[in-house]
Amino acid sequence: MSRRCQLTGKKANNAFSISFSHKRNKRLQHVNLQQKRIWWPEGNRFVSLKLSTRAIKSLEKKGISQFAKEAGIDLRHF
Repeated sequence: MSRRCQLTGKKANNAFSISFSHKRNKRLQHVNLQQKRIWWPEGNRFVSLKLSTRAIKSLEKKGISQFAKEAGIDLRHF
């Protein structure tokens, strides 16, 4: 499974690490992903998702059902 947030679709960003002598080396800025178990009231069970920390904060505000509906995800398969 790729390093991608299952709700927002966030993934790694290409960037440069720049040394003191200003040499540039390509690197990846990874998303801060967390494996999270969330209670889904409509399904009356827990759902395990791989989420970015930004998505976890937004999830507390919106709720899992509305967030999944916006992302086009069917929670019955998780």
